[in-house]
Amino acid sequence: MTATQSDLAGLSRYIFTAPSWYASLGFALVIAAMAGIAAFDSGTTSPTWRNLLILGRDAWQGIFFIGLPTVIASIGTTGVDRFVGGKLTPNRSSLLALLCELIIVAIVTAAGIVSLLTPLGQTFVYDALIIALASIFAFRLLVVMAVSQSSLLIAAVPASLQTVVSAVFLFVYSGTVRFLELGGPLVDAYLTPYLSRASEAPPELWVIDASHFQLLAIMCVVYAGGVYVFIRVIDRPWQRSLGVSVLDFIRGFVGHVAEGSRELEDFFEKLGEEAIVPVTVLAFRRPDGTQKARFVLPMIHPGPMGEIGGGNFPVRVAEHTDGLVFPPHATAGHDFNLVTEREVDAILDAIDAAQKRLTYTDEATRSARTQSGEATMLGQAFGGNALLVATYAPGFADDVEYGVGLSVATEARTTGLDDVLLVDAHNSNNGLQGEDLGHVTPGSQRAFDMITAGRETGRRLAEAPQGDIQLGVAWDRTKWDALDGIGPLGVRVAVVDVADQRTAYILVDGNNMVPGLRGRIVDAVTTDSDIDVAEVMTTDTHIVNTVEADNQVGAAIDHDDFLAVIERLVDEAVDDREPVSAGMATERTTVTVFGNDRTETLASHANAVVSMGGALAAVLILVAMAVSVLIFFVT
Repeated sequence: MTATQSDLAGLSRYIFTAPSWYASLGFALVIAAMAGIAAFDSGTTSPTWRNLLILGRDAWQGIFFIGLPTVIASIGTTGVDRFVGGKLTPNRSSLLALLCELIIVAIVTAAGIVSLLTPLGQTFVYDALIIALASIFAFRLLVVMAVSQSSLLIAAVPASLQTVVSAVFLFVYSGTVRFLELGGPLVDAYLTPYLSRASEAPPELWVIDASHFQLLAIMCVVYAGGVYVFIRVIDRPWQRSLGVSVLDFIRGFVGHVAEGSRELEDFFEKLGEEAIVPVTVLAFRRPDGTQKARFVLPMIHPGPMGEIGGGNFPVRVAEHTDGLVFPPHATAGHDFNLVTEREVDAILDAIDAAQKRLTYTDEATRSARTQSGEATMLGQAFGGNALLVATYAPGFADDVEYGVGLSVATEARTTGLDDVLLVDAHNSNNGLQGEDLGHVTPGSQRAFDMITAGRETGRRLAEAPQGDIQLGVAWDRTKWDALDGIGPLGVRVAVVDVADQRTAYILVDGNNMVPGLRGRIVDAVTTDSDIDVAEVMTTDTHIVNTVEADNQVGAAIDHDDFLAVIERLVDEAVDDREPVSAGMATERTTVTVFGNDRTETLASHANAVVSMGGALAAVLILVAMAVSVLIFFVT
């Protein structure tokens, strides 16, 4: 992962599960009541019954004039948007209405504080409310255009609902109709009583007149123009470089946040390109033919985040396969993220095809560890095939590029090996700090270190004698979850016993490890358990990255407790040993991945939207506010 990609990964901190629509509405009403107490002029100084009643009145004003429009917008926006061909769902409408209410509350509360500290008075609060109503119209317009792919004029219909409802309430309860000439005795007798309820509203509202609504209409037009300019400026680089719209990205992101939808995958699919990836299977079966365990390694990256794309691949393959499955991290970076979860099906089909081609052997070599520069390689041959596990620990490293992995595997096969399952242990990193995040790229010294280690390990294994295989496995889901950096597969251990040497392969369902933890695990297992050689691997699952971008194993859990779990599982795996035979095969399959350099381009553009887009939005907001103030003074 490059520094630019780490910034994109950092966007995962914004991913959360939105509350149900009724919970959002309940929270909106509570916030509205509190805002009413804070912003409206209660005049209370002591907790008497009379003052408590006044506070209750202020709370009701907040609920009625701020909360009720939120409820109506939450319920009605979906219907209006669907009527004009949009795609807003109830959850999205509720989330959007709640966010807009928070914007109103922030502006009105700030205006209330200013009115208390300055001679501007209560009138300033209602002037600020007009600006707030125009502001939420602009925000809703941006979101509706992004989510529903509507034009500005069509999106303005559902986007204006919350503002229009609030304005209608203010019009009726401020008695503004008294400033208008509607004409005719029938109108005065039958319509005016319903349009003028000033007697039922607090006298503070009487300062609102027809000019406020004229100003609101003018500001909504000005703010809509600002939204249009913002979208055009931000969208241009996306269209020219990637051929997609930034609105597609926003729509997918909002859908994923609000409902866990797959719309973000639709966006990634537009960016993707086809790639041929090897899928390697190392299976162990008992003498009776039943499968005991299986290592599965497709050369893809399990990202980009959460369950989007291949982020949940380790769980999918574990559910698909008989026996205890070990899906460690392959030598592939973010350019080899699957664009949709549907692409996982092609990987699963390749696994099944490889399984049918397996030729089993009863013999394996003892494991051998080789070091070249910063790279350390643990290898073990099963018949004419080999399992290789590479690490840069105790140094820091992240993903190994696809091309580097292919070169290492090819170099190992030149020593006489038939097939190679090459694992990136992905077990030591210092998070997303600095410009160099440990990405192993072609042409780097680390790449050549790994290639040399692969060749030397292959040579040693090809020349080593072989003996009968015994295998023991153990698994614990553990008490930890994604919040703690541990995915659903927990911790899995395989102990391979050949010629009186026991090698423990420890797989943790997580995304890399904090520095030093891998070393503690290896030392503890080889010292306290009946193990000669050990290596620790992670799956690089991106389920844990819905919490934060670098939620690594060991960052949020007690290391001693974690070590105790691993040591217990290693002992259980030792006790579980039984004779097995092993077979390895590789299939190639075509999948759609992000593609070469597309991840970097997407990351650059997304980061630009966050940084430059924020600055541009701030400038447009300041301009719009300045225009609003100017309009107030002119009128």
